[in-house]
Amino acid sequence: MCYFAGSQQQLFNEYLRKINAELSYVQFELRACRNQYNGNVYYGVVNNVSDDQSKLGTKYTVPQIAFYKGIVEAIIQDAEAGGCISSTDALNIRLEPQVHVATDSQSQGGATQVPAAFKNFSMSQKEKTLEQLVKDQWLCTMPDGKIGIGVRSFLDLRSWFRSNEVPACEVCNEAAVKIGRVCPGCGTQWHSSTVKAESTEDYDSNITSQDPQPPEPSIKRKRKSYQEANADVVGSGSATLSDRKRVTRSSARLSAN
Repeated sequence: MCYFAGSQQQLFNEYLRKINAELSYVQFELRACRNQYNGNVYYGVVNNVSDDQSKLGTKYTVPQIAFYKGIVEAIIQDAEAGGCISSTDALNIRLEPQVHVATDSQSQGGATQVPAAFKNFSMSQKEKTLEQLVKDQWLCTMPDGKIGIGVRSFLDLRSWFRSNEVPACEVCNEAAVKIGRVCPGCGTQWHSSTVKAESTEDYDSNITSQDPQPPEPSIKRKRKSYQEANADVVGSGSATLSDRKRVTRSSARLSAN
C-alpha cells in the first residue's frame, strides 16, 4: 500500500469514489482495512448483499464454513487478546456448537440433530480446510505457526464483528482482534501496529457499508471491556468514501475524559 501526500492523496480518494460509484450498480464496494498483524492497509472488492445467489458463490461446504466460523469465534474470544490461536486448538474446534447456533431460532427445546456431514468431518478434512482457508486469506499463519484472522475476513466481516460485540480500536476503528497497547490515562486499548504509524500514514478506515454476513447471537468476550468506538456503518446503497482519518502519534493519544 502506498501513501500519498497533499493533492495526490485527494486524487487517489477521488478515484476510489468514482470506482465505488460504478461498483454500487452491481452492489459491490472497494473497501480498505488494516491488517492488525503487520500494520499494512489492504483494499478489496466485497459484496454488499447477502442473498441466495451470492451464497452459491462459495466453494466451501457447510461443514467447512462451520469450521471456519468456529475458528474465528475462538480467536476473538481469546482471553489474552492475542489475535490468534494455536493450530492444535484450531484443529480441535468442534462443529456441533455451530449447529446449535444455526437452529436455535428455529427450535425451542428438544435435542438438535447434528448433520452426518458434521459428525463425519475428519481431522484430515480439517487440516485440508485450514490450509485452504489460509491460502485464500480468510485466515493467516503467524511466524510461530499460530492461526490468525486473514485480510479477507477483516474486509468482509466488518459488520459481523460489530453485531457480535467485538470492540473497535479507538485509533483505526477496525475490530480490535489483536490488542497491543493500553492508554495510560483512560485504559483504552488499541493496536500496537497503529500506534507505531508515523506522521504521513493517511488511511481511510471508513470505506464501509453493510456486509453480506447476517447477524448472529452476541459472542460474550472474555477480555476486559473498554470504550466502544463510534460506528461508521453506512447504508447498503452507499458506495462513497467518508472523511479520512490521519493516523499519527499525536492522534493516538486518547483523552482520559
